[in-house]
Amino acid sequence: MYHPQLKTVVDTVTFHAGRIPDSVAIECEGREVTFAALHSGSNQTAQALVAAGVAPGDRVGFLGRESERYYEIFFACAKAGAVLVPINWRLASGEVEHILRDSAAVLVFAEREFLATVHAAADGTADGGADDGVTSGTTSRVVVDLDGDGAPGEAFARWKAAYPDEDPSGQVSPEDPIVQLYTSGTTGLPKGVVLPHRSFFRINDLLVEHGRDWIDWQPGDKSLIGIPGFHVAGIWWAMQAMNAGVPSVSMRSFVSTEAARLIRERGITTTLVVPAMLQMILAEPRTGPDDFASLRKVAYGGSPISESLLRQCIEVMGCEFAQLYGLTETGNCVVCLPPADHVPGSPLLRAAGLPLPGVQLRIIDSEGADLPAGTVGEVCVRTPAIMIEYWGLKAATDEVLRDGWFRTGDAGHLNDDGYLFISDRIKDVIIVAGENVYPAEVENALCRHPAVAEAAVIGVPDEKWGESVRAFVVLRPDTQATPRELMLSLRGQIADFKIPARYDIVDSIPRNPSGKILRRVLRDEFWAHADRNVN
Repeated sequence: MYHPQLKTVVDTVTFHAGRIPDSVAIECEGREVTFAALHSGSNQTAQALVAAGVAPGDRVGFLGRESERYYEIFFACAKAGAVLVPINWRLASGEVEHILRDSAAVLVFAEREFLATVHAAADGTADGGADDGVTSGTTSRVVVDLDGDGAPGEAFARWKAAYPDEDPSGQVSPEDPIVQLYTSGTTGLPKGVVLPHRSFFRINDLLVEHGRDWIDWQPGDKSLIGIPGFHVAGIWWAMQAMNAGVPSVSMRSFVSTEAARLIRERGITTTLVVPAMLQMILAEPRTGPDDFASLRKVAYGGSPISESLLRQCIEVMGCEFAQLYGLTETGNCVVCLPPADHVPGSPLLRAAGLPLPGVQLRIIDSEGADLPAGTVGEVCVRTPAIMIEYWGLKAATDEVLRDGWFRTGDAGHLNDDGYLFISDRIKDVIIVAGENVYPAEVENALCRHPAVAEAAVIGVPDEKWGESVRAFVVLRPDTQATPRELMLSLRGQIADFKIPARYDIVDSIPRNPSGKILRRVLRDEFWAHADRNVN
């Protein structure tokens, strides 16, 4: 199941189309696409992109839920030399607008339910769609309706049908950019993380070369894609299965009842999830060990697994578990807690894990000096899957990427055996069921309310989601606003998962002498019982 000759995304689909043409590459809602069909379809789509004026290096947006079309477009972008910009469909139109403007996407694929969002985000773009499912406006951005008024993907099929089944790709390098994923920042504006082809290959190559089966693929495997492809974890996991020639079952969006059904009925052997997904699947009524008999290994990330949830998973699912730690900028995982360490009661369950082969870790102090084992500092990573850059942000790139070392913004330590333990975040990021939320973007949105003088946002422990967002708000003199009014004011400004679950109306917000919000002071009350400040 390991094919060392694969070095680029183009290699993957071309190789398997020749080796196992009739094997299923991906299925979604009962629709199956073989590797031969995926190769052929992505050839036509790549030709259509070129005909639409997409040049090598151009950005191509995608706004839609998971489907076989998403991966066909991903491979087509690789063949056309374009860079795919997948957009979180849960974002508000203003957030989508920033991504489209920042990336300068020349063409956007959108499912019918999201067309209005794309048009609202593009000044001067005409409303509605032409008969061929393609529109453009004064922005000169082409918008391709994926669905039309018929079956899913109907308009997309018509759009590419006139173009030949010929691969237009020339020489593709592992260093070429292939995808640009947007991750929130401390300024409140998301940054585009540019990943090269090598991000999807080097770690697996090194795992095999070092004989590590922490993340492995076996004959007969079938993968479930539960994390969406606009996340690095989702698209990375899908590519690992495709690189191995393993069929994947794609969920349009995660629904626990559907996940449990697919595992049972489709014979899923392996998947990547966040712990909250496992908790929701196990909470489904009438599910038991027989429903998970096919499962061989479950990888998870985004947050550690609680010991109680692990015990329940082992009892009901009866398979191996592997924890992955990584960031968008690192091309996904850099550390793994192997299945052998998932023993209830083991202190290693508090660890993020061991560095993957080819990955180096350092713990540094505020001056950049290395710290000894057992001492907490900032976690720095060197990985062969590292990003190329933050798109158009040289200073921000240089700040976090120095001499090949990426500064994660996470605080942690290494033990004497080399295990990494994460204890806090130097950055203020809040992680809600695997989704990153930065306080600044929520605070900026809150302060647009006419009654809000200032706001501070923190993450607090949440049993179900890992963390939830809590807001502290100071109102302007002689004004009033209820928590519900504040919540409603955020609808449409920011994605729903970023909207605070609780609001505290306070007289003042703690700040240091230079005026910076002291979020640590606000957080201390809620994390006092915890042995670390992440959940």
